Amino acid sequence: MSLALDIVTVSAVSAGALFFLAGTVGLLRFPDTLTQLHALTKVDNLGLGLVVLGLLPQANGLIGALKLVSIWLLVQLSGAIVTQLVAGAVRQHGPDR
Repeated sequence: MSLALDIVTVSAVSAGALFFLAGTVGLLRFPDTLTQLHALTKVDNLGLGLVVLGLLPQANGLIGALKLVSIWLLVQLSGAIVTQLVAGAVRQHGPDR
């Protein structure tokens, strides 16, 4: 059973890392700030979700799992707030490019 959990962990964390890489490519390749924000928020939330999903079988009990899930939820909340603030600044002051 431990080997199966290790395979799930490695698979999910690797998939999450690939999503982080895709978000970084989107940040570098997209032309304006709003599309860059879209790429980062969507892909990074999914990437972190996969990393957390992969780490859950390795957590030390229920408290460790709850800590991982709460970190994921806090990062989602902070990402949404920061994205709204940056998008509002772009709408108010215009794009940077």
